[in-house]
Amino acid sequence: MKQEKVSLAEEDEKYLQDLLSKGSLNARVYKRAFGLLELGKGKTYQEVSKLLNMSYPTIHGWGKKYNLAGLAFLKDKPRTGRPSGLTGEQKAKITALACSTPPEGYARWSLRILADRVVELNYVEEISHTEVGRILKKMNCSLIEKDNGV
Repeated sequence: MKQEKVSLAEEDEKYLQDLLSKGSLNARVYKRAFGLLELGKGKTYQEVSKLLNMSYPTIHGWGKKYNLAGLAFLKDKPRTGRPSGLTGEQKAKITALACSTPPEGYARWSLRILADRVVELNYVEEISHTEVGRILKKMNCSLIEKDNGV
């Protein structure tokens, strides 16, 4: 079996060392940078996989990606996912509604009641209670009543 090597360019090695010395890195980026430096020092994929407690195919993939794209592979690519589709104004209205007095007969808002009321008030055409929960979570808004110590 042919042993593949990773040879780091001098400026790439210096960049990785500087990156690792900063101390405030995402764990994935740190592991990739450290692993790549170790590969550049001549260690095998097997040795680096044991050192980082990661699988051999992962480390081998890093080597391949570096040889193809350079240091660009250190950062994660944007993940797919459906965008919210709600405007800031709509999110603000939902948050304001959650902060208002709950409907008669209820002590507080629930996510399902909020979602139904948002559609009823024509803020949006449709919305799930889970989306309402995500919006409120991002706005750091809680549906639990605050106790004023009275």
